Amino acid sequence: MIRFIVLLLLPAVAAAAPPPVITDDELRAEVRHARATVIITHILEKYHYRNKPLDDDLSGRILDAYLDSLDGNRSFLLDRDIKDFERYRYLLDDALDTPDLDPAFDIFKVYRQRVVERTDYAGQLLDNGFDFSIDEDYVFDRQETDWAQTGTDLDETWRKKVKNDYLMLLLADKEDGEIKDTLRKRYARLRTSAFQLNSNDVFQMFINSYATAIEPHTFYFTPRSSENFDITMRLSLEGIGAVLRAEYDYTVVQKIIPGGPAELGGELREEDRIIGVGQGVGGEITDVVGWRLDDVVDMIRGPKGSVVRLEILTERAGLKDSGKVISITRDEIRLEEQAAKSETIRLENGGEIGIIKVPAFYSDYAAQAKGKEDYRSTTRDVRRLLAGLKDKNLDGLVIDLRGNGGGSLIEALELTGLFIESGPIIQTRDYSGKIEINSDPDPEISYGGPLAVLVNRNSASASEIFAGAIQDYRRGIIIGEPTFGKGTVQNVIDLNHFTESPDEDHGRLKATIAQFFRISGGSNQHRGVVPDIIYPTARYGQDYGERVLDNALPWDRVRPVRFISASAPVENFALARERHEQRIKDDRLINLLLKEIEISQSNENIKSVSLQIDKRRAEREKLRLEAEAARNELRAAAGLEPVSPDTDDPGAEDTLDQLDPFLDEAARILYDLVAPIRQAANEEPDTAHDAVITTTAGGITQ
Repeated sequence: MIRFIVLLLLPAVAAAAPPPVITDDELRAEVRHARATVIITHILEKYHYRNKPLDDDLSGRILDAYLDSLDGNRSFLLDRDIKDFERYRYLLDDALDTPDLDPAFDIFKVYRQRVVERTDYAGQLLDNGFDFSIDEDYVFDRQETDWAQTGTDLDETWRKKVKNDYLMLLLADKEDGEIKDTLRKRYARLRTSAFQLNSNDVFQMFINSYATAIEPHTFYFTPRSSENFDITMRLSLEGIGAVLRAEYDYTVVQKIIPGGPAELGGELREEDRIIGVGQGVGGEITDVVGWRLDDVVDMIRGPKGSVVRLEILTERAGLKDSGKVISITRDEIRLEEQAAKSETIRLENGGEIGIIKVPAFYSDYAAQAKGKEDYRSTTRDVRRLLAGLKDKNLDGLVIDLRGNGGGSLIEALELTGLFIESGPIIQTRDYSGKIEINSDPDPEISYGGPLAVLVNRNSASASEIFAGAIQDYRRGIIIGEPTFGKGTVQNVIDLNHFTESPDEDHGRLKATIAQFFRISGGSNQHRGVVPDIIYPTARYGQDYGERVLDNALPWDRVRPVRFISASAPVENFALARERHEQRIKDDRLINLLLKEIEISQSNENIKSVSLQIDKRRAEREKLRLEAEAARNELRAAAGLEPVSPDTDDPGAEDTLDQLDPFLDEAARILYDLVAPIRQAANEEPDTAHDAVITTTAGGITQ
């Protein structure tokens, strides 16, 4: 199971002693776990949106999810273990109902013993040495493979794993003694981590197997993980500003947070893998391959102004065998860095389009609660930016929601209200079937002119509410990729409110309690918002988003609500689409970007690597040359000088990375919609501009 956590981090505290080793006798369910189970099962059966009964069918899903959370890459447990665990397949529902948590702990103890066997064997292999002239491959992605039939079969898998671990360090120019020392520590840490997991950890894994077997956004937080969840919700935080996930033995960068040190530094990128962490400018790098995600997070945490050094494998070059060390100075994630920003684009034909980038739906609730009149929010900032653009006589406006993962529902409603006069925006259906309609809270319009909304696969939740409403009202054109597809509402429930045990902390439960529906009746869930004009990058995101999550709610619909649509010139969308498709055929920069994405996608689909050193070097060099050629083709298309990917200049790629041909294309598409109306008006420029605004907004005038 892949777990996520946001590295918007707390100040560092004094170094704590390592967690104690937990014996088999100590590893057992506690009374408070039973109390928490009673509360959790009650909430999920009575109030979860899905209303999934705790029955034999769910019991089987829980078992599969639990085994996946323990050994998703099928590297420790044996087929005979899995067959033995089958006795629990239709009993876990009864165990949760009782509650009797012994099955979860019994399964975990078997897993822990298998970790001992594997790490002992890995250490022995280091004493034997390896022959890197043999032509053989190592399959590192084993999620879809069969469970190993015997210990001998698993020995062969681990022989190749350890050989691969050694080869990666060898190709990174490490000496034999250093390699063996690093790997012995790595395998020892893997074993120690398994024995430092306590009863709370096992309970959380098992209960989350129950929760996610119902729906992927439902999650239980122990008291410790509750603290991490609080960190992600705070407005002003300290850290590096990145979302991480665990994947195989690696800690992978899931997302870079706008306004954080990682984004401002520009060296850490999404899909980079963190393989080592060091403290301070000269601190020793600690190998963290195979570590628990929580422990890597603890290593990266620290106070504002302190330096953390990360050794990373960059995604851009595929499965590289050598790491790059970068330094990041921890700092606050400042709201002003996440705030909406504006610019204008002057097109080749003389048209000028305004751009407002909205990275999140935010609001400074703390300042608002204190009564400050100048508190920051998405809607307030966008209204101010619109006022600044008003005198520029623009031909249209693009709202850029790419990468916007959502945020405040209130802000999504209020932002939509800046572009429509009044009316419903979103419907919400709760677990009881009751439907509530959320409407525009402000009858005033801040902008009534030609409008486009640019989205991608990472536009989610509140972004989908805004884009869906603009599309339903025919207020503007939606451009880009189908969005993430998250149309559900979660509530965080403090379990301590349901118990009379004041000395016990039972943690919290994040449960899905409702689903959003568009005013046209359909849901954003699963399908997302499908743009009116879809970019060719969409073909690389079909296995992404809500639609690929296990147990995600399906698409659904309710009755549409009455609303008065605007009259954006939908009949012109087909012409704009035709011109767009013709234009990008000849756009060298866009086509080179598509080629780079295709190379990256093919690298992501690699599930095995060669263990023959000459072949591995050739594969590595091929990836390096492909990456270098692709980037330099892009630089040439942009009029820039070629650079080597090994350049010591961290800013060498800045100019290229700041180019945004897909944003430029969105501006061209919008102008294609505006131009026929201008031509039809056949009036002086100022008068024609007024006609464009009135026609495109469907009778809504400024």
